[in-house]
Amino acid sequence: MADRVHPRDDSPPQTTEFKPPPAAAPLQEEHDQVHNYPQSPTKPDAPQSEKPVSPPRGTYVIQIPKDQVYRVPPTENAKRYERLSRRKPSRSPCCCCLCWLLALLTAFVFLIGVAAAVFYFVFRPESPDYSVERLSISGFNLTSSRWVSPEFDVTVRANNPNDKIGIYYKKGSSVDVYYDSVKMATGSLPNFYQGTNNVTVFVTPLKGSAVELTSRDRTAMIDEASKGRVPFKLALRAPVKIKVGPVETWEITVKVDCDITVDNLTAAAEIGSKKCDYGVDLW
Repeated sequence: MADRVHPRDDSPPQTTEFKPPPAAAPLQEEHDQVHNYPQSPTKPDAPQSEKPVSPPRGTYVIQIPKDQVYRVPPTENAKRYERLSRRKPSRSPCCCCLCWLLALLTAFVFLIGVAAAVFYFVFRPESPDYSVERLSISGFNLTSSRWVSPEFDVTVRANNPNDKIGIYYKKGSSVDVYYDSVKMATGSLPNFYQGTNNVTVFVTPLKGSAVELTSRDRTAMIDEASKGRVPFKLALRAPVKIKVGPVETWEITVKVDCDITVDNLTAAAEIGSKKCDYGVDLW
């Protein structure tokens, strides 16, 4: 959008003055009369036109972007505009509810963090550790049939190193033994309470019935037994409750996964190597 603006010139307008011709004209007439020159008719002087007035100097072109052209509100809306401009913006109910919810959530998380910090510094909890001390094996007949009914007696050592925390071992535990993803036997832990600073060793019997071994698995197991390194995997899952003073927690699942090798498949089998990983499911 462009507007042409002519600056105002306050100086007075220019005028042209009519100056008379020079005084040499009478002398020319006398000279013509002396020499008897015929006089030609004189041509009337053309009227001198006034000098045209030049346009005022300093013409400017100003360009203004369209989005910067502001308009003044109509007079009838002036009071309404002033009233609305003074009014404070109001918050919607949904915004207020969301702010309150975030504040409550932040306070809840803060309180949980404080409680956890107090619990840690007062009771100094340590995770219990587990290990497989012995593995007695029977029921493997790898030459007569492809079906086997193995039995394992697993000796587990559970250590609770806490001074102020006890552990309740509840029903629903499981102990499984696998050979190359084939479940060989299954069993469960006894239900008992383990006090503070306590080490408990218990024997868990595991039994399998009519477990089918492929020819590949049978051949591999015979070869590994001849070398004195038969690998098994043990998976232990135990629901427990933690006792802190008079308070008991909800059920927590303790998970133990061990890779074990034995030298043979008899009751006198000795553990060659073992590696166990521990974990906990809080919910």
